[in-house]
Amino acid sequence: MLQNEKQQQRKLTLFAITWPIFIEIMLHMIMGNADTLMLSQYSDDAVAAVGVSNQLLAVIIVMFGFIATGTSILVAQYLGANEGEKANRFAVVSLFANVIFGLLLSIILFCYSEFLLKMMNLPPELMDNGVTYLQIVGGFSFIQALIMTAGAIIRSHGFTKDAMYVTIGMNILNIIGNYIFIFGAFGFPELGVTGVAVVTAVSRGLGVIVLLVLLYKRVNGNLSFSFLRKFPKYEIKSLLKIGIPSAGEHLAYNTSQVVIVFFIASIGTEALTTKVYTQNIMMFILLFSVAIGQGTQILIGHQVGANKLDDAYKRCIRSLKIAVAVSTGMAIIFYLLSDIIFSIFTTNEEIIRVGSLLLLLTIILEPGRAFNLVVINSLRAAGDVRFPVYMGILSMWGIAVTVSYILGIYFGLGLIGIWIAFILDEWLRGLFMLWRWRGRKWQQMSFVRKVEQKDHA
Repeated sequence: MLQNEKQQQRKLTLFAITWPIFIEIMLHMIMGNADTLMLSQYSDDAVAAVGVSNQLLAVIIVMFGFIATGTSILVAQYLGANEGEKANRFAVVSLFANVIFGLLLSIILFCYSEFLLKMMNLPPELMDNGVTYLQIVGGFSFIQALIMTAGAIIRSHGFTKDAMYVTIGMNILNIIGNYIFIFGAFGFPELGVTGVAVVTAVSRGLGVIVLLVLLYKRVNGNLSFSFLRKFPKYEIKSLLKIGIPSAGEHLAYNTSQVVIVFFIASIGTEALTTKVYTQNIMMFILLFSVAIGQGTQILIGHQVGANKLDDAYKRCIRSLKIAVAVSTGMAIIFYLLSDIIFSIFTTNEEIIRVGSLLLLLTIILEPGRAFNLVVINSLRAAGDVRFPVYMGILSMWGIAVTVSYILGIYFGLGLIGIWIAFILDEWLRGLFMLWRWRGRKWQQMSFVRKVEQKDHA
C-alpha cells in the first residue's frame, strides 16, 4: 500500500495533474456557454434571466465549498504524509455533510426563488424565466454539492482524468438535451428556459452517479460509513476549520458580485445582457489560471504534507509565472477577435461595441486575477486560510463594490467603470497575496504538522 502511494506521488507533476483539470473546467464553461449560446437564439431576455439566476447559484456553490475545499486540502496533506486511512475518513464525512447541507439549501432555493430574484433587482419581464430556472436547477443543487465533494477527493488522490471524463459525458448530454428542448427538435415540445433547466439537472444527476462509482473504485472500496453512527465531531470541526475561511474568500467574491449585478440591473437589460456575454467569454481566458491554480494546490498540499516546504515555495512561484504569461496572451487574442466572438451571441451593435471595450480592459485585468487564482490556492493548500479571507473582504467590498458604484453608477461610466473597479480589486489582492507567500508564514500552518506536534507533545 505504501509503495503504491509513493508511486502515485511520483506521478504528480503540474502538467499531468493540470491538463485534465483544464479540460474539465473548459467543458464546464462550454456547458454554461452552450446554455447561453442556444438561449441567445431563443431570446436575449432569457439569457439575462438565466444569467442573474446563475449569479445566485454561484453563491450557493460557494456554500458547498465550505466542506469541499477543506476536504481537498486535508486529503492531499494526509496523502502526502502517507496517512491514507485518515484521508479516507475525511472523505466519507465530507460526502455525508455536504449532501445534508445541499438538501437544505435546495429547499430554500425552491421555496424562495422569486423573493431572491426580486432582491437581485431582476426586471419584471424576466421574472417568470428566472423563477423557473432557479426552482429547477436550484432545487436539485444538492447534486452539485456531491459532484464538488467527490470531485475534490478524486483530484486530491491525483486522478484528475476521472472528473474530466465525467464532465465530458455531462456536456454531451447537456448540449443534446438543450438542442432538443430549446428548439423542439425531433417532435419534442419547445420548452425554452424550462428545457435548459431540466437538462442541466438531469445531466448533473447522471454525472454524480458515475463520479461516486469512480471514487469508490479509486480508493479500493475503503470508504466505510459505519463510524458515522457516532457524530464525527473531530472530522467536522477539522473540515470547517479549514473550509469556512477558505470558502469565505469565495463567498466574499460572489456576494460582492451579486451587489454589482444589482448595480448593472439598474442600468438596464442591455447592460445586464452585455455583462453576461462578456463574462462568459472571459471564462475561457481565466480557465488557464484556474486550472494551474487547482493543480498547484494539489501538488503543494502533497508537498506540505511530506514536509517539502522549499519545493512547495518554488512550485507556487513557477506556477504563477506560467499563469500570468498564458492569461495575458489569451486576453490579447480574445480582444483581437472580440467582434467575431460577440457576433456569435448577438446582432446588437451596442452590446458588441461595449463588450469589445470590456475585453480590451480584460488584458489588464487577467494577469492580476492570475495572482489570486494561483497564490491563494497555494496559501490555502499550505493551511494559511485566514489571510486571503481578510484581504478578500477588504478589497472586494472596499474596492470592487465601492468603486463600481462610484465610477459605474455615480459618474455614469456604466460597465466600463465597473470593469476598472474589477482591475483595481484583482491587482491589489494579488500583490498582497504574493507578499504573504514570500513571507513564508504559511510554513507553520500545515494541519497535518499541527496534529503531529500535538500528538508528540
